[in-house]
Amino acid sequence: MKLEGVLFFPVTPFGNDGGVAADVLAEHVRRGMAHGPGGVFVACGTGEFPSLSEDEHELAVRTAVGEVAGRVPVIAGAGGPLGTAVRQAARAAAAGADGLLLMPPYLAQGPANGLRAYVTRIAEAAGIPVILYQRGGIALDPAEAVALARIPGVVGLKDGVGDIDRTARIVNAVRREAGPDFTFFNGLPTAELTAPAYRGIGVDLYSSAAFCFVPEVATAFRAALDAGDDAGVRRLISRFYAPLVELRAKVPGYAVSLVKAAVRMEGLDVGSVRPPLTDPGPDHLRELADIVKAGREALP
Repeated sequence: MKLEGVLFFPVTPFGNDGGVAADVLAEHVRRGMAHGPGGVFVACGTGEFPSLSEDEHELAVRTAVGEVAGRVPVIAGAGGPLGTAVRQAARAAAAGADGLLLMPPYLAQGPANGLRAYVTRIAEAAGIPVILYQRGGIALDPAEAVALARIPGVVGLKDGVGDIDRTARIVNAVRREAGPDFTFFNGLPTAELTAPAYRGIGVDLYSSAAFCFVPEVATAFRAALDAGDDAGVRRLISRFYAPLVELRAKVPGYAVSLVKAAVRMEGLDVGSVRPPLTDPGPDHLRELADIVKAGREALP
């Protein structure tokens, strides 16, 4: 699977009836595609994956696949309890997804061979490429990462832990043992803030939640990074990404809630977040609006 450029993680819109608003999701994806992302990751973390039923998950995947129409890879989230993850994987593949982003299993923490069995079962059910998501209770060492990379169908690792030393050792070990084509990307919240550091260890890809609401800022940042424009990178970090991270840190769950609120500010009614997440209050919405304005003013 070839991924490049800015990776788009759309939110999942909810309508007045509380269900997934497929028409709004289609419009959200359509607007994002106009800015040329390198991949669309639907029903993942920014898409409130843990709150979706299996039917809602499949609807979101089918909607994104239909809107993208083969122009870039569509990757669907999957994970959680084994039975649920297996069904999600199979249904996402049937809906036309090009791959899976496999979330860590929750609560139940087993040994390394148990995690390998979990990943193997889901990869077999999917029959499409699988990218593993390392975060929360899953923090691999290099040997464990190599063993997972050797599972048929596993093609990549998204890092949400943020331990640069550990990640550098994993990257070196996997590329040495499993080959240079294995995909790595930075999956920390507001990943642009740490993108320069990840570039230093050979990880060029990153997820971009900001692309959901300021795609012009996200693409300008990526262009500056690719061009070696250090001044442009620092300007966008200092004026937009760093203040966004400071606001995000004020309330648990804001990594998703702020993104959805910002999409609403941009004129697309994607609804509220589902519990246990909460929408930002008036003061934080004003702060968010100021940050978005500053990001646009910092564009070259």
